Amino acid sequence: MEDVLELYAEPDDPQYPVVCFEESPSQLLRDVREPLPATPGHPVRYDDEYRREGSGHVFLFLEPLQGWRHVKVTDRRTAQDFAHGLQDLVDRHFPQATVSSVVWDNLNTHTPAALYATFPPAEASRMLRKLACHDTPPHGSWLNRAEMEFAVVSTPC
Repeated sequence: MEDVLELYAEPDDPQYPVVCFEESPSQLLRDVREPLPATPGHPVRYDDEYRREGSGHVFLFLEPLQGWRHVKVTDRRTAQDFAHGLQDLVDRHFPQATVSSVVWDNLNTHTPAALYATFPPAEASRMLRKLACHDTPPHGSWLNRAEMEFAVVSTPC
């Protein structure tokens, strides 16, 4: 826990961004009936019947000190999808960074080994030199600010 808290206490430095990562499954639904349009005194009304249209997976990257977030949606949750998300982080979103510290949960796909399973060793090694990986402690995923971000967007108003 102290590792993550000390990381969050560091001052903002674009050369060393602190990026929080979280993922969540998402069920894709379609309305069976057209909603009733809004009328004076009544909002749009939706029927609670729906048709399941498969699922997707949402990857959320959040750099809270810079106010940056990125959402990537994939068809599934695999180590390769995770590795491609890290590649985007290193090469597309923070190419100027010397090292990006990434805070993530203890899931089986959240490991540097995912990079080696997806990319040639030289490419995986290059990306890992630009990443400092920080696991949230067991039962301490609430320390991951990206998890808090998901909670905000998934809670009804």
